Amino acid sequence: MQQRSTENDRSREEPAGQPQKAEGDEQARSVADAVARRSYGRLVAFLAARTHNVAAAEDALSEAFAAALADWPLHGCPANPEAWLLTVARRRWMDVVRKRQSSGIVDEEIDLQQIADVLGAERENAEIPDRRLALMFACAHPAIEESIRAPLILQAILGLDAATIASAFLTSPAAMGKRLVRAKSKIREAGVPFRIPEREELAGRLDTVLDAIYAAFGEGWSDADGSDATRRDLTAESLFLARLVVEMLPDEPEALGLLALMLHAEARRRGRRNQYGEYIPLSAQNYALWDAEKIGEAEALLRRAGCLGAIGRYQLEAAIQSAHVARCRSGQSNWFEVVQLYDALLSLTASPVVAINRALAIAELKGPQSGLDALPDSAADPRLAEYQPWWAARADLLSRAGMRDESLRAYEIAIGLESDPAVRQFLEKRRAAL
Repeated sequence: MQQRSTENDRSREEPAGQPQKAEGDEQARSVADAVARRSYGRLVAFLAARTHNVAAAEDALSEAFAAALADWPLHGCPANPEAWLLTVARRRWMDVVRKRQSSGIVDEEIDLQQIADVLGAERENAEIPDRRLALMFACAHPAIEESIRAPLILQAILGLDAATIASAFLTSPAAMGKRLVRAKSKIREAGVPFRIPEREELAGRLDTVLDAIYAAFGEGWSDADGSDATRRDLTAESLFLARLVVEMLPDEPEALGLLALMLHAEARRRGRRNQYGEYIPLSAQNYALWDAEKIGEAEALLRRAGCLGAIGRYQLEAAIQSAHVARCRSGQSNWFEVVQLYDALLSLTASPVVAINRALAIAELKGPQSGLDALPDSAADPRLAEYQPWWAARADLLSRAGMRDESLRAYEIAIGLESDPAVRQFLEKRRAAL
């Protein structure tokens, strides 16, 4: 209220001041958004490495962003906004510590140039060459409940909100939000030591880090035409992190498999929309638009992984994508092999998402009724009742099996659950065709 009154007084004295203030607000928000997209995880990592508390680092950084939106419109955006935010966040954290300890804590001010140097410099001979990746391995601590490790990384390190994380793990945003809050409380109460793990500890934490990278990539990949800057940055960041893991752990087959899977998916980006922005399913894509270089790199990674003698989830998923590429390029059916790969993947993961895709592959091999029989039952897994791909798959299989009325109802629900306008339009066309 006080701020609004001050602005009104200034507008009466200087008629041109209000547009300038609005322009300053817009610039400050734009710079803050850009910093959040490219550096949020690095800033949290830098703070948490000193506070030994991820939640406290997040809280302090959040307050620093709020301070920036109040200060930058008045005094201009700093030349190094990351350093400014870190300085303010560190002060906020120090204030909290002083209030909690009666004796107080005296800490030296952070030198802005020192912070800039730390953020911009590469640490030579480091076990983990990127602070964000290092923090991801730290958050994969075995004392943290296994099921919440990857979601915690997605929120604390990569900056995803609870609703986005929830969609990746087939749960409600409210439930995921509560789980994350409880996890952070338990970490504080149990005094889980926050530190960068030694090299011999990395392999035991690798699965969690790979799961988080893939979930982040999936969120970015859902922006098919790359028009959303935030999601585009997330895709690039996920690929960058996956490459770092492979460079750091070159003999880990699942790290190779994940990078191969992501490259196969990213290689098809240009084929997923036509010139009008309409969604194109895999079966109808023009494979000449696919990125042959990325596909070649993915195939080489998959061969390397296969020579290491340990098959895992990401290698199987990458092998399925490789089989799709082979079929589209050769024109020869390989659905039997695809179903075999899905069988192996389902036995490893018991994932309803895998089961849905397996059912669609079975339909290609044995017909739509066999696909319907293989589709997981929503009564046995209530999460499927609000999962759009399950309804879209069911609608397609019912349509192909000649069950028009049931297919129409399934399409209605799938369309209602779909958030992408292009995919929704695609489903509406299929429903209209019935």
